[in-house]
Amino acid sequence: MASAPAPSASTSTPSRDVPSSSPSPGAVPRPVHPVGDPVVIASGLAAPWSILRIPGGGTLISERDTTLIRELRRDGSLRRAGAVADARPSGEGGLLGLAFLADNAAPGGQGWVYAYFTAADDNRIVRMPLDGPAGRLTLGAPELVLDGIPKAGNHNGGRIAFGPDGLLYATAGDAGNGANAQDRDSLGGKILRMTPTGRAPTDNPFGTLVYSYGHRNPQGIAWDSRGRLWASEFGQNTWDELNEITAGANYGWPIVEGTGDREGFVDPLVQWPTDQASPSGIAIVGDTVFMASLRGQRLWRIDPSTGESSDWFVHSYGRLRDVVPGPDGTLWFVSNNTDGRGSPAPGDDRLYQVEVAP
Repeated sequence: MASAPAPSASTSTPSRDVPSSSPSPGAVPRPVHPVGDPVVIASGLAAPWSILRIPGGGTLISERDTTLIRELRRDGSLRRAGAVADARPSGEGGLLGLAFLADNAAPGGQGWVYAYFTAADDNRIVRMPLDGPAGRLTLGAPELVLDGIPKAGNHNGGRIAFGPDGLLYATAGDAGNGANAQDRDSLGGKILRMTPTGRAPTDNPFGTLVYSYGHRNPQGIAWDSRGRLWASEFGQNTWDELNEITAGANYGWPIVEGTGDREGFVDPLVQWPTDQASPSGIAIVGDTVFMASLRGQRLWRIDPSTGESSDWFVHSYGRLRDVVPGPDGTLWFVSNNTDGRGSPAPGDDRLYQVEVAP
């Protein structure tokens, strides 16, 4: 693995954020790509899993195995903002995805930080009230939103995000049991859609929390400017996938892996050999999809209008777990070399920033 750039105070979060992933009305987003070399925002993270940029200021990062939620300060230092005490790290499970919902009625008056995690008997989602200014953020006691998502040593899914409709979406893996993915009564192998308090919306396709099914281990979700939902998914031995997700659709696992051209199953927009991807988090900037890849040790760039893809920073920073839109026309991504499967260098894991432009 190539040596990482040295941290720079000038790369800390600027005071002004440009929502580059949300174009002005009537604007047509232009495809973008990385420009120049990434720089280090922070180092010394332990198996980081999710980057959460709070709209009002501040950034939180979950650590899978420590179960800590750490705040990134403007100078690149890290501090503890909270923890999920009920998380039980094992294998690929632990403290996983984070999401934020603004809510003036929440304790502290800012909103809720949601966390997806592996508990003793299942995977769960909780929410915690956020308090304090950026640099001194704290999380209150967790409230249960959803439990009963199947867990295992792997295939736990774990990404959560609020969609343009104000509802919470969660990726749930099949927990190592492919039959879960085709069983619409199981929460495993699904993309779930729920209200902020964990109830099934009345317009969900099956009258339950299930939004789409036939998934093996989806770990990335993001929306483009047209409101289309995209998700990345781990294959088994052959193909990893990027899928456009529609309500009620069946994505084929375990009957189909990758493109199957079979009636009743939705084929991916793009597929990759598993040694080139093993995808986790995705981000959309200018309607360009960026996908963090673990085994593939690279950042994929995909134009969803054409399906064209290209890879960046191949084997330069090791395993990549998550990627999010950054401030002022940048992209942030985090390495995951300390997760037990990588080859950590001194200072790993790191949060990186790279400029993106048409």
